[in-house]
Amino acid sequence: MSMPQYPFLELLDNHFQVLAFGRLPFRRPIEVQEAHRDHIVLGDVQKQSRIMRWLDKIFKGSNHRISEGQYQGVFADENSVWDMPSGSLDGHAHSGNEDLDHAIALSLSEEEQRKANNIGGSSEVDDDEELARALQASLDIGSPPRSNQSSIYPSTHAYPTGYKICAGCNTEIGYGRFLSCMGAVWHPQCFRCHACGEPISEHEFSMSGNDPYHKSCYKELYHPKCDVCNHFIPTNRAGLIEYRAHPFWGQRYCPSHEHDNTPRCCSCERMEPRNVQYISLDDGRKLCLECLDSAIMDTNECQPLYLEIRDFYEGMNMKINQQIPMLLVERQALNEAMQGEKEGSHHMPETRGLCLSEEQTVSSISRRPRIGGNRIIDMFTESKKLTRRCEVTAILILYGLPRLLTGSILAHELMHAWLRLNGFRTLSPDVEEGICQVLSHMWLESEVMAGSGSSSHGASTSSGISSSSSSKKGAKSQFEKKLGDFFMHQITMDSSPAYGDGFRAGNAAMLRYGLKRTLDHIRLTGNFP
Repeated sequence: MSMPQYPFLELLDNHFQVLAFGRLPFRRPIEVQEAHRDHIVLGDVQKQSRIMRWLDKIFKGSNHRISEGQYQGVFADENSVWDMPSGSLDGHAHSGNEDLDHAIALSLSEEEQRKANNIGGSSEVDDDEELARALQASLDIGSPPRSNQSSIYPSTHAYPTGYKICAGCNTEIGYGRFLSCMGAVWHPQCFRCHACGEPISEHEFSMSGNDPYHKSCYKELYHPKCDVCNHFIPTNRAGLIEYRAHPFWGQRYCPSHEHDNTPRCCSCERMEPRNVQYISLDDGRKLCLECLDSAIMDTNECQPLYLEIRDFYEGMNMKINQQIPMLLVERQALNEAMQGEKEGSHHMPETRGLCLSEEQTVSSISRRPRIGGNRIIDMFTESKKLTRRCEVTAILILYGLPRLLTGSILAHELMHAWLRLNGFRTLSPDVEEGICQVLSHMWLESEVMAGSGSSSHGASTSSGISSSSSSKKGAKSQFEKKLGDFFMHQITMDSSPAYGDGFRAGNAAMLRYGLKRTLDHIRLTGNFP
């Protein structure tokens, strides 16, 4: 049997973000201290000229290392790496002191030469030396600044141009590194993964909504895993996560599992996970453990269900008076019987039920087999010769299927029998198989509704279904209810012309005109109304 393929292509938006690292600079405003000369009084123009030359030498020597108090470096943006300034305030002050001493020493040296050459009077030299000492004392960087001078120390306002608040702890970011992302800045220890709570130190991270995640944590939470091998579903060449998904169960799996002989359950069609072992039937089919719970394995075990479905027909005024044999058989016996049948349409690639109208000898399962390990063992069969006493010889059903699926097949085949026993002429496959699927769907619906505690009155209003048989059923497990929904889904979504299109046409007619009027119209015209 070719396995169905369920293509599905999905682009998962991982919201990868780039994390910018930075280092907040400590901007120290450095201003050139101006020399206030208003306290220096000179007696003549020559002394004033010499003083101006000294001042010129002093300030030319102490300005070349300072760039007007600006941070020496490129001011960083959110994607930059911040570096602390390599220099320090003490270095600038020390360099300025050396230049000042050097300039004054040169001036004093000139005065010594003039004195040696008898240039100027002694009183003038004494005045000059006194002036030089006064200048050196007044411009000493280490002395306390005057109240009207600009301070060379950092401002008490912490770096106003680089002021940043951490979005995590809502406190000011001080010295050192910081992170810039999500339109905000963070302390490195405050930017944490929403899943594990640990800091995010990688250059890339993922987001879900407004929450950041480690890429590994995001993948663990949101990247789909294969329900078969439990690995992350790989991406294709286009970078998209491509997988297959069952249209009803939602089971997601890698596309490769459709070609690596991964088995499916013959009942619910779910693939076998690697950590679970399905039961192997002797004809090569696999059965999951949930479907095995309600599986019917031999003819005697199926008799009560067969009688329930006959009661279901009787409740709709469609009683079957003839005693038609019903047998549970293996796949090989069913296929052989189908080949010997002259009439009827069969649902390929696999037939799971058959309404016989010819005399045949059939091998049926007489006793429930045992399960050893994960296999069916000790299968007991017996041959039965079926003789024709009416238009229907027997009904054959494939063994090893859960109760609801076995019952839906029985309801379908009993409708074939009812049509033949009630003189319906040979019908087209879409009409005959379509109306049989309608009865199968109606029985499943009554079972699922009865198992859920709901009244079946709503489903039987237009069709005349009696709730007498449904009232006998006990509560079903959640999985069995889901399984019944799945079998109804299979009927409604069948793509074959006879079973699928036939059901949809027959169900529409039944819902509009009721089951009795629909059957009367089929008897007269051979078509749906």
